[in-house]
Amino acid sequence: MIQNGFITNPYHELMPDYKICPFSTVDIVKNKQLPESNYIDEYFQNRFGENRFTYTVNGRDAISLALSHFQLKTTDCVTILTTTGNFYISSCVTTEIEKHCQWSRTIESNTKILFVNHEFGFPYENIEALKKYNVPIIEDCAHSFFSQDANARTGKVGDFVIYSFPKMFPIQVGGLLVSNNDCVIKNNIPPDLLQYIKNCLSFYIKDSEAIIETRHRNYNYISEIVKELQITERFALTNNITPGVFMFKSQKHLNYAELKLFLYKHGIQCSVFYGEDAFYIPVHQNLTYDDLDYFKAVMKTFMKQKQ
Repeated sequence: MIQNGFITNPYHELMPDYKICPFSTVDIVKNKQLPESNYIDEYFQNRFGENRFTYTVNGRDAISLALSHFQLKTTDCVTILTTTGNFYISSCVTTEIEKHCQWSRTIESNTKILFVNHEFGFPYENIEALKKYNVPIIEDCAHSFFSQDANARTGKVGDFVIYSFPKMFPIQVGGLLVSNNDCVIKNNIPPDLLQYIKNCLSFYIKDSEAIIETRHRNYNYISEIVKELQITERFALTNNITPGVFMFKSQKHLNYAELKLFLYKHGIQCSVFYGEDAFYIPVHQNLTYDDLDYFKAVMKTFMKQKQ
């Protein structure tokens, strides 16, 4: 079946593969061939300060390291706060917390830490106000490597800040734990893996401006072309935000569970934003307008089949 020049309902073994993150198969060899470089150390020293950061295998390890610092009891609670206030939270976060203690979405009498998730590149606003609770704060900036709130305080308030490199760069591994206090945490990441991560980041960080610009351009483009489908953006994009996904709402009250299955059958990674009438798809810098046109064509086919 053809929709605007694109194949829909493809054979399973001939599906494309669009991920939320920018990594693709071609990056395996490209990353392997990158020259050895530690330039990224200089970048992080300038951005965070010397001895304020440590590399981790992934974002989950960074979360676990941060939590370990506080020597939590199993009866303690980590309260998770998010940009939207919606109950949705990745199991990658909750699973790590459960290794240490309990968690809740509200402030509890046994809350020992506030875990603030800057969702999908859209920061939690007025994070400074959380200091009134007088408990440590961990900021989850997994999708918010380049994003800032209106007061430019994202990643600067928390005692610890978590970053996940695959969310923003075409790499399969790597995370960062940043300390905003005098605590220095060292992680036993294998030397060869550490050098691999540094090689990749040293190469890709030089494209920061292009990454930000392209994600903005893609976000604005997909936002405009899906209006025909009565789809509108969930978040308003501003200059200080670099989006991790394109999240949208539909005026047609789509069955998002069915839409998710349909998009996956067309090779498009996506998800329902559970707890809200919303859904999200990729918008990263390695997508072209033609790729975004394909996303629209697939969604349009889905809607036609449901009429």
